[in-house]
Amino acid sequence: MTTIGSTRAVVATHEQLIAAFFQASAGKWHSERRYYTLPQGKTKEVCSRLEIELLDRGCEELHHLEALHQLDADALVCGTRVSWCSIDAETGRLQSEDSTLFGALGNQLYRDRGFAIDQPVAAQFHFINPQTLCLRTEYKGSSFEEELKLIGDRYRTRQTIVARAGEQKLIGQYLETRL
Repeated sequence: MTTIGSTRAVVATHEQLIAAFFQASAGKWHSERRYYTLPQGKTKEVCSRLEIELLDRGCEELHHLEALHQLDADALVCGTRVSWCSIDAETGRLQSEDSTLFGALGNQLYRDRGFAIDQPVAAQFHFINPQTLCLRTEYKGSSFEEELKLIGDRYRTRQTIVARAGEQKLIGQYLETRL
């Protein structure tokens, strides 16, 4: 019985932390990022405008996400819709313009698509502290480890490491400033 009670407390803590993190991240952001391709060391710089919208349990977007992942209705406790428009910093050319949905349940973060595929994926998450979210996603032989850190209410940093077959292939580092 103690195990069940403590498990519920941990789940509640995960869900409370992710809800607070989503709330603190909601809004419009300017993102400057640099990608390092390994092992060659080739770099690419990209600038993006992000909009992060908080999604409440039971909303249409989370119902769609629940259906994609074959979850019960109203299972996801909260979520976000992240929209972006990204431009190559060197050429000024449009890189991508799109959006994605995230929804949380326990220590799982469900998404309507992956970084590199248009299929639903799920990530495990944990917090180093209430301002630092860590994610791990795996699919098609690749793993994606990401750390997002809130710095006050005006800044976020992100770092993403992409690996295939156990070898690191790409590092992305981001500085995001609230608009």
